[in-house]
Amino acid sequence: MASFGPMSISNNEFRLISTFVYENIGINLTEEKRNLVIGRLQKLVRSLGFGSFKHYYDYLSADRTGQALDRLVNRISTNYTYFHRESDHFDFFRSRALPDVVDGMNGRNCKDLRIWCAGCSSGEEPYMLVMQMFEYFGREYGMWDAGILATDISGKALDTAKSGVYTEKAVGRVPSEIKQRYFIKNGPGELKISEKVKREVTFRRFNLMNRQFPFKKPFQMIFCRNVMIYFDQPTRVALIRKFYDNMVPGGYLFIGHSETLGRKQPLFDYVMPAVYRKKL
Repeated sequence: MASFGPMSISNNEFRLISTFVYENIGINLTEEKRNLVIGRLQKLVRSLGFGSFKHYYDYLSADRTGQALDRLVNRISTNYTYFHRESDHFDFFRSRALPDVVDGMNGRNCKDLRIWCAGCSSGEEPYMLVMQMFEYFGREYGMWDAGILATDISGKALDTAKSGVYTEKAVGRVPSEIKQRYFIKNGPGELKISEKVKREVTFRRFNLMNRQFPFKKPFQMIFCRNVMIYFDQPTRVALIRKFYDNMVPGGYLFIGHSETLGRKQPLFDYVMPAVYRKKL
């Protein structure tokens, strides 16, 4: 008879799993996360027919399809978010960051507005940014090569994002006038993103731990909010450097309010809490 009690994980098994997660996802699983690893992975391990975490680790290491890593990501990573989260960022984006970037581009007669949501989770953030751009540009939006690149490592989160369907609770903090313009009733307790907003977001699966970022052109703004809280300091430093290398001078970097780059660091100037600007 199969056992349905909690699985045990040896020190060596925990080290193997945590190292694999760190090297492939960037999440730092300290000893305090041992019970979290067991709780989130034991059902998956058993469903695959493995009797130990060592057998599961061997499977992870041998897989070349990416499916095993995707399943691991969907269970280890946390995709908690909602519309209008940390709303002062969206106010700043519309009232200051966009005007600054647009003024600079108008001086060069350029209309290529490049914004990246790195770690977009289930899509609330990039959709909210598109709505803010619609509000800022009005009828002139069509004159711009704009839109949002939104990436995440979780295929499950991206599926939700692409569907554009959310609970009324998730949309509850959106200002009523924005909600009326850009959401459609989808069913009991559900709202759906309007098609004119959906088509302005390009969703892609992307791992921030990749050594090289493949972008041909730099971004004027990068949003990476509430992602780096799961990384250790060396991983954060390396990622911030890659963001810097893929931004225009004066570009804006938005991070989560529980995160910081520090006010005295060589790559970005502090603008306001959780907002930085690449040094000119």
